[in-house]
Amino acid sequence: MTASNRTRDPAALDAEPDPASVARAIVLRQLTNSPKSRLQLARKLAERNVPEDVAEAVLDRFEEVRLVDDAEFADAWVRSRSQSRKLARGALKRELAEKGIDSETASQALEQITDEAEESAARELVMRKLRGSGPFEDRSERDKATRRLASMLARKGYNPSAAFRIVAEVLDSAGDP
Repeated sequence: MTASNRTRDPAALDAEPDPASVARAIVLRQLTNSPKSRLQLARKLAERNVPEDVAEAVLDRFEEVRLVDDAEFADAWVRSRSQSRKLARGALKRELAEKGIDSETASQALEQITDEAEESAARELVMRKLRGSGPFEDRSERDKATRRLASMLARKGYNPSAAFRIVAEVLDSAGDP
């Protein structure tokens, strides 16, 4: 037996790790990957069988030191997803709800998107999809493209009536029949 093996306490090897330490390590690892909402972190802790009271205490402490802040998370999420994915407020609100952000906090975060910015993003999406396509041969081809483009906007959370209007305006400005 080596000297290092003799100094180890065999009982310490069998001891369970402290649940609070485990919870802190999980939360820190999750926050290292990307910002998370409190609910996302609570779900991860529950997945890892961290007792609920320990999870709540750890998350409370992380909120206290501002490492977990749902309002900041929501603001950053809205900024990122509206710019990179061109999502409308409707889709962003649904995503925030799925991440456990309350409706008041979500509404405050969504205020950073203006009607003009949302419409501009929709136009950009439609123009991007139209790039490389030539003029439509007939009205039925244009109608099919209109439905396809409006559906794409609807999946991104845009109001259907606004989606059809924007698609028609972009097609008209492109000079298609």
